[in-house]
Amino acid sequence: MNEIIIVKPDKCVGCNSCVRNCPAPEANITKMLEDGRFITTVNPERCITCGECVRNCSHGARDYIDDTEACISRIREEKLIIMATPAIKSVFPTKWKGILDWFRKQGCLIYDVSFGADICTWAHLRAIQQKKVGNVITQPCAAIVKYVEIYQPKLLTNLSPIHSPISCGVTYIKKYLRKKNPIAVLSPCIAKKTEFMETGLVEYNVTFQKLEEYFERNGINIPNNPADDFEYKFDDQQGQVGAIYPRPGGLRDNIWLHDPDINISTSEGVHKVYPELDMYASMPEHKHPEVFDVLSCEFGCNVGPASGTKQSLFDVMATMREVEKEAKRRRKGAGLLGRGEDKLFKTFDDELKLADFLRNYRPTQPSPIPTDKQLEPVFESMGKHTDADRHFDCHACGYKSCRDMAIAIYRGLNTPDNCVVHAKTVLTARHSALTAQHERLSEITYECLELSDKLKADIGKITDNMNTIGESTTATSERASVVHNLLSNIVVFCNDNPTMDQETVSQLTSILETTISAFSALDDNVNTTNESSSLIHDSIGEITRLVDEINNTLHKTEEK
Repeated sequence: MNEIIIVKPDKCVGCNSCVRNCPAPEANITKMLEDGRFITTVNPERCITCGECVRNCSHGARDYIDDTEACISRIREEKLIIMATPAIKSVFPTKWKGILDWFRKQGCLIYDVSFGADICTWAHLRAIQQKKVGNVITQPCAAIVKYVEIYQPKLLTNLSPIHSPISCGVTYIKKYLRKKNPIAVLSPCIAKKTEFMETGLVEYNVTFQKLEEYFERNGINIPNNPADDFEYKFDDQQGQVGAIYPRPGGLRDNIWLHDPDINISTSEGVHKVYPELDMYASMPEHKHPEVFDVLSCEFGCNVGPASGTKQSLFDVMATMREVEKEAKRRRKGAGLLGRGEDKLFKTFDDELKLADFLRNYRPTQPSPIPTDKQLEPVFESMGKHTDADRHFDCHACGYKSCRDMAIAIYRGLNTPDNCVVHAKTVLTARHSALTAQHERLSEITYECLELSDKLKADIGKITDNMNTIGESTTATSERASVVHNLLSNIVVFCNDNPTMDQETVSQLTSILETTISAFSALDDNVNTTNESSSLIHDSIGEITRLVDEINNTLHKTEEK
């Protein structure tokens, strides 16, 4: 399947809004990048292209691809058929005619999808009345069709085989008007592209939003038209009450206009219709209404995700009320037969074949639901060890329950790191480890400070001792010098005194000289000791400075 919903990774902040609003449980893939950011991409094989993620992404990370550029390029080459959905009137109440005129000036043929909606109503009525269908789920909404095909294929037997209004209109143009031109549809719907790809009936899905952006980007000015005039000269018939299909219950109201006794229920909005489809699938057939009229968008196609409408809900509904009044006047003006039947349906009975307006579907094998045993290691990886943990259901991950999140992780669509509770558990564990490390660091710092204080005290004692040694060596040096001088004088005296015995003098002189030599050596040693004491003093000073730095660092660490 081609990618239709796209992601802009640089704008994704991992807020899980897309997951939270997506009705397709396997359409999103969330992963954590190397820098720790979370990003959610799209799985095109399981996406139903409903556009809710585009509508709800407040960061501009989601967008979609349509065929506007390709269509307009093709217009320059050959004549195209442009089919305008009736929602164009509510989205561009004062511009829709100017938009259609612009396409006509480019050489295009213009057709009304409302006429295809009238055929769609007729086909449903005849199929129900002739009992060619049982209880049906309507399928004008392409997102609903994809959901059933992918996630509830058992409902394909209930999904109406009648083509959508657009495809009914295209079938009429191709088979009954025998037109072979390429066809482009102006629509408010992203998902219509999937219908066109499956049926092969339409080449281009041109959405209102991208078309308006094209006009603005290329400086194309569309003139205004009266907001209360809903007539237009299409190249074939303008539709009748099929024009109200874009509003909630539009198909229902069309059928009831012809047969009010048919049992019809309606549902709209992604947070309502898809759970109700799941509920429908679990119910016995006899409890189903004859027609279950469903739309993915809460307020119908008029505010579809590709409408780009600047109209409020009340403006849109007011426009649709006027469209309905005008359509009913046109229907009445065309003539009614007995019991309220109109001539248009009589013409359809005479000219159209119901079989021409039927379609087939493409079922997809649903992903198997993992067992409790298979989910056990997933819950463990999420840090959910107790039953209470596994039913925390905070919805922060975007899923309705912890179990849904676990299933997504099991399928490879998410990661345990994206679970807020798991992240808190990891952070708490890390905080506890850091606290323990901090406590141990404080103990080590205290011990270091004690050792440092003791070292400073010991250095103080060493300094005092060295000072004492310095003083002693200085005194010793002074005394040695005095003795040295005295002995030298005695030697001189003895040598110069003729009255003393020469042998005695020689012995005495020898002893004195040896003593003098010993005192000289003592003086040298004292000088060496003084020099060493100076070096030791310098080293002690450096050690003291480093100890002070260590103390300061330890104190700062303790404060932190």
